[in-house]
Amino acid sequence: MAKVSSQDLGTQPIGKLLVKQAVPASIGILVMSLNILIDTIFVGRWIGSVAIAAINVVLPVSFFIAALGMAIGVGGSSIISRALGADNKKKALKTFGNQLTLTLLLTVAMVVLGLWFVDSLIPLFGGKGAIFKPAKIYYVIVLYGVPFLALCMMGNTVIRAEGKPKFAMYAMMIPSVSNLLLDYILIKVLDFGMEGAAWATTVSYLICFIFIVWFFSSKHSELKLNFNHFGLNVSIVKEISSLGFVTLARQAVVSITYLFMNNILFNLGGETSVTAYAIVGRMLMFAMFPVLGITQGFLPIAGYNYGAGNFKRVREIINTAIKYAAVLATFVFVVLMVFPEAITRLFTTDPAVIEQTPSDMRWVFAATPIIAVQLIGAAYFQAIGKAKPALLLTLLRQGVFFIPLILILPMFCGELGVWMSFPISDILATVVTAYFLNREIVKNLKPKIDLLD
Repeated sequence: MAKVSSQDLGTQPIGKLLVKQAVPASIGILVMSLNILIDTIFVGRWIGSVAIAAINVVLPVSFFIAALGMAIGVGGSSIISRALGADNKKKALKTFGNQLTLTLLLTVAMVVLGLWFVDSLIPLFGGKGAIFKPAKIYYVIVLYGVPFLALCMMGNTVIRAEGKPKFAMYAMMIPSVSNLLLDYILIKVLDFGMEGAAWATTVSYLICFIFIVWFFSSKHSELKLNFNHFGLNVSIVKEISSLGFVTLARQAVVSITYLFMNNILFNLGGETSVTAYAIVGRMLMFAMFPVLGITQGFLPIAGYNYGAGNFKRVREIINTAIKYAAVLATFVFVVLMVFPEAITRLFTTDPAVIEQTPSDMRWVFAATPIIAVQLIGAAYFQAIGKAKPALLLTLLRQGVFFIPLILILPMFCGELGVWMSFPISDILATVVTAYFLNREIVKNLKPKIDLLD
């Protein structure tokens, strides 16, 4: 593999650079999403459809704790990208050390709390009736591995900030592949049921953590830490927190969304509707992998060039990323509109779930072609260190629009109102994001470009 330097982010042609950054990110997200997808298929076929609903109940809690690592990673990586762009390696190293310390302290504390309140949290997130017992089994075991997952998610963003997208891809692929192998052994061969599914997930997190540690101790990383870098610096912690809060708030809203959705759907349609939502949710994670890959590839390029004062390249990467993401999102839309029933049959043989899910899936993905502006717009403000607009735009879809819609529309349209809320919130969030992004370009980015001319 040719040596890749962070300086490439400021010199290579934008189109080529975005592809170079986005393809490994997309492959990594694809493999990770395939892992979630196939894991759900294995659980549904080898354990039962209720087990799918049980895992869906656990995800918001475990993912929120893991998202602490992602939030610290994204917030710190924005600082690292801009610091490397400004040739300030000392700040980049201190930031990385602070990221590690914060991630470890916060996630361990959250896991302790999560285990202490286990019997309250599971019903709160929809783990009721037949769903409770398998959800609790899965929850307790998976929570042991969540700190490792958080450290992996944090480390992955730093690897990408260094301009090493292939290693970031490997970090996403390794736990996915190992989880599927362990799923087969522990569920199919050894018949450990939900315990097997949970231990397969936890051990895969540990394997990923071992790879992350290897990368940063190898010659491939530019960030070589010493003991002094781990001491918390107030100004850096504040900057990490302000930018990382955007990601954390997004995941908190996702967790709240799961809470409302699981409970609303359970009340309206029972276990069948919760299972349908679990399947559609997996497709949301899986089908959007190329668009999310573009967004991940966009972040370090925009952050590095903004830090380096290359504002023409910043404008170019915004336009290029939106164009590429829009094309990919449209392709995803077409596939899901044409084959929703075939996709549903991959997960389950339950006739009731097969009958309900395709229609729900079409509603959820109805506005997919326009979401590129929403994703890239929110990511841009995060990449350049503007936490407040980044937070607002990140929370628009689910926090500002979606949650109120799923509380209001079912009163008039029943369960259909829940599914209609997806495209309506996408459209509203995209319109608002487009306005803010255009205003930022006209008022702040364009004048800086004009000064350089």
